[in-house]
Amino acid sequence: MAAHSEKICFFNGQYIPLKDANVNIQTNALQYGTACFGGMRGYWNPEKKDVYIFRLEEHYRRLASSARMLHMKMEYDQEAFAEIIRQVVRRGEWKQNIYLRPFIYKSDFDVSPKLYNLKDAFALYVFGMDDYLDTKKGLNICVSSWTRIHDSMIPTRSKATGGYVNSALAKSEAVENGFDEALFLDKDGNVSEASAMNIFIVSNGKLITPDLSSSILEGITRKTILTLAAENSIETEERKIVRSELYSADEVFFAGTGVQVAWIKNIDHRTVGNGSIGPVTEKLQSLYFKVVRGDVPQYNRWLTGMY
Repeated sequence: MAAHSEKICFFNGQYIPLKDANVNIQTNALQYGTACFGGMRGYWNPEKKDVYIFRLEEHYRRLASSARMLHMKMEYDQEAFAEIIRQVVRRGEWKQNIYLRPFIYKSDFDVSPKLYNLKDAFALYVFGMDDYLDTKKGLNICVSSWTRIHDSMIPTRSKATGGYVNSALAKSEAVENGFDEALFLDKDGNVSEASAMNIFIVSNGKLITPDLSSSILEGITRKTILTLAAENSIETEERKIVRSELYSADEVFFAGTGVQVAWIKNIDHRTVGNGSIGPVTEKLQSLYFKVVRGDVPQYNRWLTGMY
């Protein structure tokens, strides 16, 4: 397996070493956060000797949708996008769990905070990743003092880079105060999402998650968990969740491309349930990890092999 000392990325229409993919300090996206991105996972299956990209089609559609919201255009169709990913993975000889970051950005040297009449550029890079947060131990989280941005401020259904300053403030505050992660409330005081992941609670056996009006990103892992639950006899509901429900829930967990499925042990110094991973969370977490590695044939439609 390659040591990845010479990581390969896609930049300016070419496959080049990652260390050579640099932008000018005048670039509009660097000045104003005028960009959008995707976060994708690839899972190495040693028995099948392949890296499986999870839900590539959905990630492509969301990236293209984010671009439209920000006066950007995705210059590659889905087939070309998939081939770029395949080439970056193969040329890098990646044979482990990976994370891919495709993004579109305003590449002009323009010092105006605008989106129209500026050139767009596309790039993609990859790096090795296992757990973003520890999925085995329960997380210790807090409700943030920062409020989640509203869709009328920055489109929350887009992965706009500028909007992640909101996430950075909340995450930094949480970690500096000894927590693993922060949880946002929306402008109305309802539960929204964490810095880069969706949240689920389990109450009386029912799986509940904030609806799309709660200033959340319409997460692909969120969508996956809802599907897996519904197809495995777990009742689901999307609705407003008030803060006090966090403290009375039987189980709480995060779901996202980076975090995968990670259970929560404490919220604001209150123990969730009995302080251990709950049966619904454990069932969904176990199933999710089998699905993404290609071990559940009925869900292989979600996987795109690289080799």
